[in-house]
Parts: sequence; structure tokens; C-alpha cells
Amino acid sequence: MKATPTQTELIDGPDGKIELLIDAPAAPRGIALVAHPHPLFGGTNTNKVAYTLARTLRDLGYVALRPNFRGVGASVGAHDNGGAETDDLLAVLDWAHAHWQLDTSHPTVLAGFSFGAFVQTRVARRLAEAGTPARRLILVGTAAGFVEGARQYDTEAVGPDTLVIHGSKDETVPLANVLAWAEPLDLPVVVVPGAGHFFHGRLHSLKDIINRSSCECHEPHAA
Repeated sequence: MKATPTQTELIDGPDGKIELLIDAPAAPRGIALVAHPHPLFGGTNTNKVAYTLARTLRDLGYVALRPNFRGVGASVGAHDNGGAETDDLLAVLDWAHAHWQLDTSHPTVLAGFSFGAFVQTRVARRLAEAGTPARRLILVGTAAGFVEGARQYDTEAVGPDTLVIHGSKDETVPLANVLAWAEPLDLPVVVVPGAGHFFHGRLHSLKDIINRSSCECHEPHAA
């Protein structure tokens, strides 16, 4: 499937401009929204895990959108610990559906890394409450529980079809944090042996796991 080169776009958000990177296939089958890691610790939409998520999902036929959170790059505003960031991601989805003229019959995939994964659990809940649930949720290095140097993350509950991927040697978000969050949800966690938080040398494993799951769930995600 032929894809266009990565494009940059500035769109209107709730409180100002939001900067996007867009990776689009020739014939989009849906929208994939990719959220980057914590902006106060160097996270941007060019992060290599976010890039891997976007390119993998583009190759699966989705328009992959990588917004910069507020205060990063050309995105207006200040960090809001996930609150305003959730509103911004929902605005990006609204813009994307109108721009590509895709209605709710076209699937939406939410993908996020670290802080971005935490925010995507909030986006998933808001979409479900609005009656337009995402088709799939992909969470990598999910910020959950107490993270040293950052904050306490009260990560939202997600559905059992969520793909959760975590490194066994994650030095930023301990695997134990994610297991403690996932256990009461009866949620499987795919553990990549030897992988740290940023999946150095393991990005191919991340791509392979997503491709094997294929994002072909036919039932909407229920947060």
C-alpha cells in the first residue's frame, strides 16, 4: 500500500494550535491516534516509540496522527497532567474524521507510549461515554502507579481486548506497576524480555507484536 511522505499540520484545538505529524496510506481504512511520552521529560511526537507505532499503524492502513502535546513544538498551551491533553486528542480525532471524511463506521485506534498511554486511557473512556468507542487500544510502557520524578498515575480501566506491551526491565515505569493496574481488570500484559522503557534495540519486537495482533478486532473497545 503506497503511503505519502510524513506531513506536518497545525490545527485548531480547544485552547490554540495543535501541531500534528501525519502518516497517511493511499486509501485510509480508519484513524490511528498516537500519543507521545511526557512533555516535561523530553517527550515529543518524534519519539522513536511513537514513530514506530505510527508507521506500523500506517502500514496496517490507518491514517496515523502524532500530535504534540500542549507546550511542545508548535502546540500552544501548558502541560495539564492529562486533563487538557485529553481534550486536545479528542479535538484531533474530530478534525481527522472531518478532514478525511471518515464516519464512525471507520475504525479508530488509540495508541500511546508512557504518559501518552495514560492519556489514551482517558480518551478511550470519553469516546465510550459518547457512544463512539475506539476499535482498539494499544498501550506501551504505560504510566501507572507511582513513577519516580513524575507523579502518581491513576490510570483508567480499559477493556480486555486492549493490547498492553511492557518491557521486563523498564527503569521508568516498573513492570510491577502495570501488573498491579492490570490484575483487577483481568487484563493480559505482553512482556518483552530485556526491554527497557524506551525499547532500545527492541523496536522490531514492538512492531511484530502489533502486526501479529493486526488491529483487526471487530468489536469496539469498551472502556
